[in-house]
Amino acid sequence: MRNNRLEDVQHVARREAAPFVFVVVLVDVLLAASSAWHDWRLYAASDWWVWLVLAVPAVVLVLVFLLGLGRMGISSRHRRKAAVSLLGVLAVANLVAVGLVLGSLVSGGGAMTAPQLLASAAVVLVVNVITFSLIFWEIDCGGPVARALAEHRVVPDFQFPQDENPTLGRAGWTPVLKDYLYVAVTNSIAFSPTDAMPLTHRAKLSMAIESLIAAVTVLIVAARAVNILHG
Repeated sequence: MRNNRLEDVQHVARREAAPFVFVVVLVDVLLAASSAWHDWRLYAASDWWVWLVLAVPAVVLVLVFLLGLGRMGISSRHRRKAAVSLLGVLAVANLVAVGLVLGSLVSGGGAMTAPQLLASAAVVLVVNVITFSLIFWEIDCGGPVARALAEHRVVPDFQFPQDENPTLGRAGWTPVLKDYLYVAVTNSIAFSPTDAMPLTHRAKLSMAIESLIAAVTVLIVAARAVNILHG
């Protein structure tokens, strides 16, 4: 039973988590390609490569989820630490992206166009949702491996409706990656918990950072739109 549960976690990491992160790589690469093709600038000519640099942590994380560090003799605990660390770096990289876009708009040196701003904001929001859905997935109850091996949810970081009322879910219900994706999507749109309540400080901090990135990104787009309308 224990081995079956661990195999299920590995399956989710390879078939769901890895593709999620690959989407981050894909959108960053597409934005870099579009920037090079259309000569979009942040601060100077040919700075499209910045988006490729910001995608590097995601590339490494894809390999971690696809290959798993266990094959290299590293325990699942160390794999989780590596994944959480890379997700933290990815979140910081997304914050840097927001800062670069905001700085470009304020300075005016990059002459950012409306299509470039919309594309950049869309990439930031997509990366934001995927990154924090995986962060929620990795921190709740000690991570996916700990949740798989536990008989029931112990000291959860998030309280889902099924935790409060077990009759809402099937017997032995436990959240899966799609549940955390939904939490991340709604948190980035509503800027507040809607489905699951954060119970621990790390859960609250993670949700706050995600909401902050989403709010600033939306405000940047809104401010630019007002500027265009009154231009």
